[in-house]
Amino acid sequence: MKRLLKNREWLLAGIIILLIAGFSLRSPGFERPANLVNIFNDTSILIILALGQMAVILTKSIDLSVAANLAFTGMAVAMINAAFPGIPLPFLIAMAVVIGAFLGSINGILVWWLGLPSIVVTLGTLTIYRGMAFVLSGGAWINAHQMSSTFLNVPRTPVLGMPVLSWVAILIIAGAWLVLTRTSFGRSAYASGGNPGAAVYAGIDVGRTRFLAFVLSGALAGLASYLWVSRYAVAYVDIASGFELDSVAANVIGGISIAGGIGSVAGAVLGALFLGVIKNALPVIGISPFAQMAISGVVIVLAVVFNARAEAKKGRIILRDRAKTEITKEASA
Repeated sequence: MKRLLKNREWLLAGIIILLIAGFSLRSPGFERPANLVNIFNDTSILIILALGQMAVILTKSIDLSVAANLAFTGMAVAMINAAFPGIPLPFLIAMAVVIGAFLGSINGILVWWLGLPSIVVTLGTLTIYRGMAFVLSGGAWINAHQMSSTFLNVPRTPVLGMPVLSWVAILIIAGAWLVLTRTSFGRSAYASGGNPGAAVYAGIDVGRTRFLAFVLSGALAGLASYLWVSRYAVAYVDIASGFELDSVAANVIGGISIAGGIGSVAGAVLGALFLGVIKNALPVIGISPFAQMAISGVVIVLAVVFNARAEAKKGRIILRDRAKTEITKEASA
């Protein structure tokens, strides 16, 4: 039992199950499979953004521009679809990913080449990308009647009981797991955040790794931009406002260390699902939006405290083991 409680992912999964059971007592039917599928679908875009954010956080950086990236790219793709409805959808999706990756690469270049703090860089580009979205659209909205039916309907199409949007999120989860656990980039990301000095001695280019993490985060934000615009059938300057903080919160709740080098794909996904359950359940049981913000904030603070204590405990264990080794050497001498 103790081992189970020490496993952050299993503990978080258990908390999510308890939350669903508890909310079901107040709102019968909340636990039904159809509703849980809807919750996962509602959370799919956040999951995609959180996984991109995770890659950046692992390298001891942060990307606060993901939602602004989503807003600009979504506006650009929606305007192109409205002006040229005959352009094939795969081309538009590829365009969204490329634009998002390019915006992410700007963050990466500023962090890598100029050595600027990522939080400062991405705070700046957050404002720039939102401004670019306003300039591009002139402050106008792109509505459903201006977009093609194919552009709007594909993510909503049900396949095996779930919308395509949910299946895309599942594919991204699988892809993120493969990239972060089975590739040299994934190993470099963990090493760059866990111990940058040792990573350099091991031949890892820490700056280049951070650059690639920002590109990956941007590319996923670009993909999420199309999914957002098509799902909600609207594009405007302020779409996904606040999602940059939600993507960070999902990682923190899921046990990904802001200090870098610690975390798992399962943790990020479960952190996003935790937020998804909370945000879907609180309005149902009559909690006001302001109280929802307060509750979400309390959860994030508690998660940060939990992470800090866990990391401090690991540090004490390492020091204690090292002390025992030294005492053993002295005794044998």
